[in-house]
Amino acid sequence: MDVPRGKEVARRKLIRRVVIIALIIAAVPLITWGLSRLKPAAPSVDRATVWIDSVKRGPMVRDVRGLGTLVVEQYMWIPAAFDSRVEKINFLPGAKVNPNDVVMVLSNPDMELAAADLEWQIKAAQANEENTRVTLETQQLAQKALTEQVKSDMEQSELQADRDSQLTKLGLKSDLDTKLSVAKWQELKGRYALSKEQLEISDLSIKAQMDAQKVGVEKLQAAYHLKKQQVEQLVIRAGAEGTLTQLGATATPLEVGMRVSTGTILAKIAQPNKLKATLKIPETQVKDVAIGQAASIDTRNGIIPGHVSRIDPAAVNGTVDVDVTLEGALPPGARPDLSVDGTITLERLADVVYVGRPVIGQPGAKITLFKLDPDTKEALRVPVSLGRSSVNNIEVVDGLKVGDQVILSDMSSQDAYNRIRLN
Repeated sequence: MDVPRGKEVARRKLIRRVVIIALIIAAVPLITWGLSRLKPAAPSVDRATVWIDSVKRGPMVRDVRGLGTLVVEQYMWIPAAFDSRVEKINFLPGAKVNPNDVVMVLSNPDMELAAADLEWQIKAAQANEENTRVTLETQQLAQKALTEQVKSDMEQSELQADRDSQLTKLGLKSDLDTKLSVAKWQELKGRYALSKEQLEISDLSIKAQMDAQKVGVEKLQAAYHLKKQQVEQLVIRAGAEGTLTQLGATATPLEVGMRVSTGTILAKIAQPNKLKATLKIPETQVKDVAIGQAASIDTRNGIIPGHVSRIDPAAVNGTVDVDVTLEGALPPGARPDLSVDGTITLERLADVVYVGRPVIGQPGAKITLFKLDPDTKEALRVPVSLGRSSVNNIEVVDGLKVGDQVILSDMSSQDAYNRIRLN
C-alpha cells in the first residue's frame, strides 16, 4: 500500500528545524566564550598630539629652574627725622638722583620759630656779655684810681713822718706830733696794700665773670646750631647716587601737603648697578639647592652668570626664595623688579641613562609609560623606575633601555588601557 508523500516531507522539515535550532543553541555559548577571549580594541591616539622621546645614555646636568625678579642688593631708606609737612617734591620714582639732589622739602613752623628764638637769645647774651665786660672794666679802672690815690697819700704821709722825725730830733717838733704822723703813714701803707690786693682780685673776678658769660653764649650757640641743623634736615637730600624707587610707604604714597611723623619712610633710593636675582623654586625641588652652586639668570635680553648666596628658610605658597648673586655685567634694560628666568646647576652626572622628564615623573618614583613598539604602530604600557631628575631630563633606573621611545605626555585619559594605537 502506498504512503502519502506529504507526511514524509513534513517530518523531514521538522527534523531539519530541530537540528538547526540545536546547533544555534550550542553555538551561542561558544561564540560568547570566544569573544571574551579576544583583547579589547586599542584606542587610537594622534601621534602629533603626544610628546615622544628616546632613552639616551651619557652626561646629564641636574638643574632646577624658577621664575623671579631682579632685586636691589643695596638700597637706602630715608626716614623723617621730625614731625613735619611735605611742602615740595622735586623727583618722582624712577628718576636718577645724585647725593646732593634735594628730593623734597618739609616744613615745621615750631622748629623754625625755636631756631629764630635761639638766634635772638644769642644776640641778647652777647650784648649782656659786652655790658658785663664794660661794667667790670669800669669798676677795675675805679679801683686802680683808688689804689693810685692811696699810694700817693701814703707816699706823702711817709715824707711827712720823716720830716716830723727830723724836727723832733732837733727839738722843733713835739714827740706826739711825730707819732701821729708815723701812725697816719702806717695806716695809709696798710690801705695801699689792701687796695693792691683788691685790684689783683678784680682781674680774677673779671676773668671768672667773663668766662661764665662766654659759657652761656656758647651754650646758646650750640643749641642754635643744633636747632639750625634740624631745620636744615627738613630739606631732604638723596645722600647717595642711585634711582629713586619709592616715595613714602608702599601702601601710602607720599604727596605734597601730607603730614609725616618721626620715623615715617620718605623715600627709597636704590643703586641699580648692584642687583641680585630672587628666584622662586618649588619646595619639592629646593632640597638639593646649596649655597655656592652656579646659576644663570635669563633677563630676556642677555644671560648673567651667578651663584646661590641665600636660601630662605621658609616656604611661601609652595615655593622657596633663593637669592642669586650676579657675577657678570648687567645687560641693557636690567632694572629692579625686572622678571627673569633662573636656572641653578645642582650637579653634573658623567654617565647615566636618561630620558626627557615625563609630565607625571618625580625623582625616585615608580610609574608606567607607554613604550612604542618599533614593529607596529602600537605603544604598550611598561613599568619604569626613575632616579635623579633635572629640569628637562630624568634618570632611568629600570624598565627602559637605550634607544627605547616612550610617550612623556599626560596619558591619564588612557589609564584603562595597556596599549594604544598611534595614527
